[in-house]
Amino acid sequence: MTTCFVLASKSPARLRMLRSAGIEPVVIASGADESHLRGEDAVAMTARLSRLKAHSVIESGALEEYPADRMIVVACDSVLNLDGRILGKPHTAERARQWWRRMRGHQGVLVSGHHVAVIVNGQLREQTRIGQTVVTFADLTDAEIDAYVDSGEPAAVAGAFTIDGLGGAFITRINGDPHNVTGISLPLLRQMLMDLDVEWSSLWNGPKGGHLG
Repeated sequence: MTTCFVLASKSPARLRMLRSAGIEPVVIASGADESHLRGEDAVAMTARLSRLKAHSVIESGALEEYPADRMIVVACDSVLNLDGRILGKPHTAERARQWWRRMRGHQGVLVSGHHVAVIVNGQLREQTRIGQTVVTFADLTDAEIDAYVDSGEPAAVAGAFTIDGLGGAFITRINGDPHNVTGISLPLLRQMLMDLDVEWSSLWNGPKGGHLG
């Protein structure tokens, strides 16, 4: 049985994580609307958006470019829950700076929604699950916040921080799966695939993926 593993995300961190686990995915960025709905909490939001991203790719017709007996589509969405406030990507330096002034010396929960869809012979089976990791932030000085924001790294990542880049020095403790903080929990993904009758090790050294612009 031939398998095509699709990552419905343009996140470099998620791609690196899958590659480090022996999976070379096809990358198809989702065009889904990632707007936050009124009254939606972090768990509900990331669950909804991860499913929306996966179905956006499935329904786009892009998968037809990669014929295989078994198609696996994985989509994720991550936010930081800071005292009940949902922090996605700040997008601007000023917003990242404001967030870090609240985050320093405090704890937040990095919430990542995961959606896995497995398509075999036109039959779709799917599952959505949530990973949550508690992150403790160092008590940064104003100068450190300014330097980090000026690096450009925080602007395009959930919660305005990373653990696998410059931001790693500003994380003092992690309670839970560290992979989840990068946006994709490998242990959770493995369990989801097992629930859908996909053996994790069967995905190692699979067909090389491609990239769609």
